[in-house]
Amino acid sequence: MKNPFKRAVQSFLILTACACIFIVALVIYVDPFFHYHSPLKDFPYLVDNQLSQNPGMAAHMEYDSVILGSSMTVNFQTAWFKELMDLQTIKLSYSGAFPRDQANIMDIIFKSPNNQGNKRVKKVFLGVDVITYTGGVEETKYPIPEYLYDDNPLNDIAYVLNKDVVLNYILRPIADPDPTDLSNVYASWWTEEYYSQEWVLHNYTSPEQVKEEAQPEAYLAAAEANLSANICPYIEANPDTQFVIFFPPYSILFWNDVRKENHLNATIEEYRYISNRLNAYDNVEIYFFPDQEEIICDLNNYADYSHYHPRYNRYMTECFANQTNIVAKKGQPGKTIDEYLLHMKEIALNFDYEKLLSQK
Repeated sequence: MKNPFKRAVQSFLILTACACIFIVALVIYVDPFFHYHSPLKDFPYLVDNQLSQNPGMAAHMEYDSVILGSSMTVNFQTAWFKELMDLQTIKLSYSGAFPRDQANIMDIIFKSPNNQGNKRVKKVFLGVDVITYTGGVEETKYPIPEYLYDDNPLNDIAYVLNKDVVLNYILRPIADPDPTDLSNVYASWWTEEYYSQEWVLHNYTSPEQVKEEAQPEAYLAAAEANLSANICPYIEANPDTQFVIFFPPYSILFWNDVRKENHLNATIEEYRYISNRLNAYDNVEIYFFPDQEEIICDLNNYADYSHYHPRYNRYMTECFANQTNIVAKKGQPGKTIDEYLLHMKEIALNFDYEKLLSQK
């Protein structure tokens, strides 16, 4: 006669193994992070986790163009790119993204089936936030889940036996089906009433004045290193892909910070260096929006000191389609980066910050 305790332990282990096998099979079948395959046709996927879901979308969804960047890009709608440029675009934003974050996802994009054989990724729309290019070349905004970014199946256990994946991304959508609209995925939560001068000023604190001015070349070494390690290799390795680089229009309060922290010349020179370095490539276009005075000087266009209303994402998409606000390449006609930056500097130096901040 078998020992009852031993039989109970064996039964428990068998049940546990069966449960684990069921959970693994369920996660692989539904695959809410798209790690193994493209989305099931009728499953109401919830897409709200940039770090975990972007790599799977990059690897397994169909697209011919990509939107990359920080929270400055989350309010683009991919339907606009179809409407205006006939592009099947996917948005793979990372809030607060550093250049290494862009490199990590481009590794996957350019290895995906969308860039193999006769298929090629046509365009990469990349928003450049100059402040992030002053960091280290390996720096990311958040630690990435390596098991979703590498090709090692052994560490996938962290995905296929993940309680949060099962509860929040399989069972919750089944119980309350409200599939994410991928055209507007990751869109900011701000509603219309948040885009107001009153709200922005209420949440803004002007920094203390820094006495010592940063040298004009202060940020150039870091920018050079980040471009060389994280951006330029992908431009060079993919000459048939057009890289549309754009500088977003932060509000005038961003420039108040720059002025008070005494690095205006250094910031201007960083813009100049990045633009000139990237615009030297034949497969790059540069668009400059920071000096759009009618946008940046009206805080009713913003929800905080840098995040603009989605209508300006639409406006920038129209500019990409029409090639307006483009930075002329060296030796070609059109407005140069030096002209854009001269205008930007004039705005930053001459704006009446005291009058604006007195309305707080």
